[in-house]
Amino acid sequence: MTEILLTLISAALINNLVLHWPLGVDPLLAGQRRQVHALGIATTCLMLIVGMLGYALYHWLLMPQQLTALRLFVFLPLSVLLIGPLLKLLARVFSTLPFEGLWPLLLGNAGVLGVALLNAQEDKGLFHATALSLGAGLGFWLVLSLFTDLRERTADNDVPLPFRGLPIDLIGAGLIAVVFLGFSGLIKT
Repeated sequence: MTEILLTLISAALINNLVLHWPLGVDPLLAGQRRQVHALGIATTCLMLIVGMLGYALYHWLLMPQQLTALRLFVFLPLSVLLIGPLLKLLARVFSTLPFEGLWPLLLGNAGVLGVALLNAQEDKGLFHATALSLGAGLGFWLVLSLFTDLRERTADNDVPLPFRGLPIDLIGAGLIAVVFLGFSGLIKT
């Protein structure tokens, strides 16, 4: 149980998919303030579902049939086909959050595919895959919230003209990544 909890915390803070590996940066840069929590919830749920189903399909279908080379051809359609029904379900459950227009952001999120590939690479069990997927989704949501707040603060300040827009966003993302490096001593193996 402790190992699963450490995997969850590690995936969210230390080995964050957005900051440690640059996966899922596109939705981070394209997200709007009013859709932060909707995008965070949708990405977390999608990472959790695709991570668990991808693990099950890889270890219980592709490996016994010796078709492991086809994992990309299984994981990519799996993630794409789940976006529409997931957004409809989340729009019903969380009726106050704006889930419209999130389909392209979820489609372009390489973090979802990255979680499925990481779960296929590591054979530590379904609970470990679930913890890794949930931690990656929560870590994405945390970075998305922090980055959106940082963008709001820089929009109101006097930023020099050459640094306005994407350059200051990338500098801010780098600074957030440096802050998250401080968590690397949190869990020692």
